[in-house]
Amino acid sequence: MEKNQEKEITINNIKEIGFAASQILNFSKTAKTFALSGDLGAGKTTLVQAICRHLGITENVTSPTFSLVNEYPFQDKNGEAKLLRHLDLYRLKTIEEALGIGIEDYLYDGNYCFIEWPELIEALLPTDTVNINISILNDSSRKILIL
Repeated sequence: MEKNQEKEITINNIKEIGFAASQILNFSKTAKTFALSGDLGAGKTTLVQAICRHLGITENVTSPTFSLVNEYPFQDKNGEAKLLRHLDLYRLKTIEEALGIGIEDYLYDGNYCFIEWPELIEALLPTDTVNINISILNDSSRKILIL
């Protein structure tokens, strides 16, 4: 994805989150690392859940707030085994803590990696990381900005 491209998606209710998930994956082309930003309750985990459903992941996708990392195996369009990792770095205080959980392995192994609260590790992110900012418009509407 070219760095100067961006896309804005507005969803008016939760039923539209699947559309947003497919748009994000289509827009990002070959990128595998996604940095998700937004206020608490903006819908970062909900978006990852929708992306997982879009990829065919059927297991229950939950927030990794306490585990830090959740992993979900799936098969791509060619039937090849793949992995999606969902990270929540909210509780980490230093970059050394991130390095201690093996963050660099997660970022550079070629699997999907969706990171909530990525600010702490910005310096470590691959250059093709897709930045996604979710803004709350009202109770059920969200603006998703893909950079």
